[in-house]
Amino acid sequence: MNRQAVLFDLDGVLLDSGPTIRTALAAVATCATGQRTTPADLPPGALRRPRAEVLALLGVADPDDACSRWWDGALAAAPPSAFPGVLTALLALRAVNVALGVVTLQDRDRLPWYLPPALTDLLDVVITLQDAPAKPAPDGLHAALAQVGVLPEQAAFVGDSPGDMSAARAAGVLAVGAAWGWHPPAALRTAGARHLLSDPIRIGPSLLHHLTPIPTT
Repeated sequence: MNRQAVLFDLDGVLLDSGPTIRTALAAVATCATGQRTTPADLPPGALRRPRAEVLALLGVADPDDACSRWWDGALAAAPPSAFPGVLTALLALRAVNVALGVVTLQDRDRLPWYLPPALTDLLDVVITLQDAPAKPAPDGLHAALAQVGVLPEQAAFVGDSPGDMSAARAAGVLAVGAAWGWHPPAALRTAGARHLLSDPIRIGPSLLHHLTPIPTT
C-alpha cells in the first residue's frame, strides 16, 4: 500500500447543495400541507437538522411519507453544483496519484443525477447509506479505504459536521474540517478536527503534508 487517499463528505463540502436542499424542504412542505412554503419559512439551522424534524416544524404530519412522495423530485428540479475550486483541487490531487472518495448519507440511486458528471469522473470510490452504517460510525470510511487499498494513517477525511469529525477519528484517519460547510468551525474543532480549511481550493495537495509519509523501499 504505497498510496494516499483523501475522502470527503458530499453535501456542504464538495457540493454547494444548501440552496438545493432548502428549496426541496420548502417544496415538500408545500405539497404535504397544501400551503405555500418558501425557503424563507424554514426554521433556523435547517441544514443542520434532520429533514424530518424540519418538515414537522413546518406542519407536515408525516414527514417520512412526504419525503417518499416528493423529496427526490424536489431535489432533481435543481441539482447542486460543485463549490468553486473543488474540481481544480481534486484534479491537483489526482495528478499526484492520490485516491479520491466520498462517504455520504445520500442514497446510491440518487447519485447518477445528483452528482455533477465532472465530479463523478474524479472519484475512485463512493460509499452511500446503502453500503455502510451512517456516520459517525467509521464503517463507511473503512469501506472506502479498503476499496482503494489505502491504510487509515495514509488518509484524510474532509467533512463539515461534528459527526464527520467523529467518524474520521474513529476510523483512524486525519480529521479535517471544511469551514465553508454547514457547521461552525468551533463545533468542528470541539468534535476533533485536526485541521480546518477555509476554502475548497485548500483541499489540494497541501493536505498531504499532514499525513504519515509513505515508507520508501
